[in-house]
Amino acid sequence: MRAQDGTGRNILPRTRKTRALLAILALSRGAPVLRLTLTSLLWSEREPEQARGSLRQCLHELQEQLHGCVPDLLVAERAYLVLRAGAFVMDVPSLDADCPPWALDLLDDGAFSAGGEALLEDLAGLDDAFTEWLAGQRRLFVERLTATARAALEAVPARQAELIVARAERLLRLSPGHEPAWRALMSAHAALGDQDEAARAFERCAAALGRARLGPASAETRNLAERIRHADMQVAAPAPERMPERMPDQMPDRGMIRLGVMAFRPLGATGENADEVALCAGLAEEITTAMARFRGIFLIASSSLSALAARGRTADWAALRQELRLDFVLDGTVQRSAGQIRVMVRLLDLRVAEPDIVGNAGEVVWSRRFDRPAIDLLALQDEIASATVAQVDPELMKRAARPPGIDPASADPASAGAHELLLRAIPSLYRLEESSFRAAGDVLATAMERGPNLAPVHAWFAYWHLVLAGQGWAADAPAAMESARKLADRAVLIDPTDARALAIAGHARAFDRCSIDEALALHERALELNPNLPLAWALAGLCQCYAGGHELAARRIEQARKLSPFDPHGFFFDMALSLPLLMLGRHAESVAASRRAATMNPMLSSSYKGYLAALGYLTDTGRGHMHDVRGHLERLEPDFTLATARARSPLRRIADVDIYIEGLRRGGLRAV
Repeated sequence: MRAQDGTGRNILPRTRKTRALLAILALSRGAPVLRLTLTSLLWSEREPEQARGSLRQCLHELQEQLHGCVPDLLVAERAYLVLRAGAFVMDVPSLDADCPPWALDLLDDGAFSAGGEALLEDLAGLDDAFTEWLAGQRRLFVERLTATARAALEAVPARQAELIVARAERLLRLSPGHEPAWRALMSAHAALGDQDEAARAFERCAAALGRARLGPASAETRNLAERIRHADMQVAAPAPERMPERMPDQMPDRGMIRLGVMAFRPLGATGENADEVALCAGLAEEITTAMARFRGIFLIASSSLSALAARGRTADWAALRQELRLDFVLDGTVQRSAGQIRVMVRLLDLRVAEPDIVGNAGEVVWSRRFDRPAIDLLALQDEIASATVAQVDPELMKRAARPPGIDPASADPASAGAHELLLRAIPSLYRLEESSFRAAGDVLATAMERGPNLAPVHAWFAYWHLVLAGQGWAADAPAAMESARKLADRAVLIDPTDARALAIAGHARAFDRCSIDEALALHERALELNPNLPLAWALAGLCQCYAGGHELAARRIEQARKLSPFDPHGFFFDMALSLPLLMLGRHAESVAASRRAATMNPMLSSSYKGYLAALGYLTDTGRGHMHDVRGHLERLEPDFTLATARARSPLRRIADVDIYIEGLRRGGLRAV
C-alpha cells in the first residue's frame, strides 16, 4: 500500500491499523462508513470503549498525515467517517462495475492471481473481522478483473494467434479452471505450429482442474487435444469462445437477476441527524454485503448508483434501467422520532416501469416496515439487513421467473440461457404439483447441459431429486437419492462458497445414517457462509433432529421462519419443525406446525406423516382429524406403510425411530 499527495509526498500512515482505516475509507469510494463498522472490523475483540479509543487515535494520525492535502478530504462526523468522492484517485478500479481496460496492466505486471492476495497484502492478519472483509474485497475485485480479461480475450480476431496466447495466459492466471481459455490457448499454439506447447497446455489444464477439484477436462477439451496431437498440419486458431454460463470466477450470463441497492434516504426534519445519515449508508452497505452471498444475483452497489440518484431527482429510474440494465432496485427510508427509528424497505421491478411517465419507478413487488428503539444502531442495522435479504431473495426468484408480458411456460426454451431456465423451473419446485414438477426436472436437465459449470443449477436439480424421492414419485427412490447426492457434490466442487449448494449437499447426506456427521459439517459451513439463507437454517435443523439434537433443531428451524415469515418454502419450514417437536413430546405444537404446513401446501406428503404421528399421541383430541389426515397421506403416497416408514426414516437413534413409528401406528397407518 502506498499513498501520496499531489506533489508526490509520501502520506502513508505509519501504523498498520491506520493504513487499514485509510484503505477501508478509500475502497468505500465516497460512501460514509459507520464508526461502529470500523471498530468492529479493526478491533473486533476489544471492549467497545477501548475500540472507540483506538479508532480516535488512528483517526488523529490519519488527519495529521492528510493535513495539507485537498481541503475537506476526510470528513469526520460523530457517527461516521468518509473520504470525499472525487478528491482522490486509486489504482484499484471500482468493484461495482466492469473494470476499465487499464486494470489489465495489473495482470501483465503479475500483481494479481486467482486469489487476489496482492490487494492490500501488507495488511493481512490485522484482525479476524478485517481479514474476512478483505477476502470479500479481493473476491469482488478478482471477479471484475476476470470478466474484463475474458472480454479482452474474446475480442481478439482468430488470425492473431500470438495475441490469443498472451490474453489466454493472462485470464488463466486469474481463473485457472476456465476451460474455454485453455482451449483457446491450445488452438492458438497449434495454429503457430507448436504442437508440443499445445500438448503442454492440455496437461496444464488437466492439472489446474484437478487442483480446483473441478474433475477431469470436458470431452470437448479432450477431443481438441486429440485432434491437435494427431494433426499433420497447423490447426487454424478459432475465435475464442463466448460462454454464457457462469463459473464461480466469471461474470454472469444474461439470465442472472441484476439488482441495484440504493443508498437509503433520511426523512423529515431529523434528516440532518448524524446517526440517521450514518444508518442510511450503513444499511445499504450491509444489505449489499449480505446479498452478495446469494448466488444467481448480479449486484450493483449504492456507490455506483449515487451519481445517477444525485441528478436533482429522487432517482432517475429510466437511467438506472437503461444505463445499468437493472431489473430490480432495493431502496428505503429512515425516520427517527422520540427514541424510535422507522425503516421502510421496498423492492421495485424496473422492468415494468413506463419511461414516458415522469417519476414512474416500476412496480413495488415487496415492502417491509421495521419499527425499533434507537438504542444499538449496529445491531439494528444487522437485524434489518438480515431480514431484508432473507425475504428479498425468494421474491426475486419468483418475480424473475415471470418476465413482464411473457408467459414463462410458452417462452422458447431454445433461446434461454441456463439461468433463465433455472428461474423458470423454481416455481414448480415450490408448488409440488406432480406434472409441472416433472416438467421442471426436464427444464433443469436442459439448464445443466447449457450451464455445466453453474453451481446453482446443479444444487437446485439435486433438490429436485430429493423432493422426487420424498414425495414417493421416484420409480427408483435409492437411485434418485444417489443422483441428488452426486449433483449436490458437483455443485459444491464448482463453487465451495455456495451456501445453498452446501445445505442441499448436507441434506442429501443426512438421509444416509452413516453420513450424518458429514452432513452436519456441511450444514455448519453453509450457515457460516450465509447466515441469512432460511433454507439453510431449516435443513440444518432437520439434520440436527436426525442426529438426535431436537432442542437445537427446533431453534434452527424457528430461525428460518423468523428470517422469512412469508417464504415460498414456509410450508417446508413448518413440516420440518413438526418433527423435533414430535420427538420432544410437544405433540400439540407438532400438530399445529403440521396443520400450517398442510394448509399452505397440501401437496407435501411429509407434512401428513408428522401430522398423523403427532395426532396418534393426542388420542382424545386428535381422533376427529386422524381419518382425514391419513386419507390425504394415502392419496399422495399410496404405498406408504409402517414398514416403508421405518426403512426410509433418516432418524439416527433407534429410540427416535420408535417414537415416530408408534405415532403412525396409533394414527392408523397400516403395517404393510
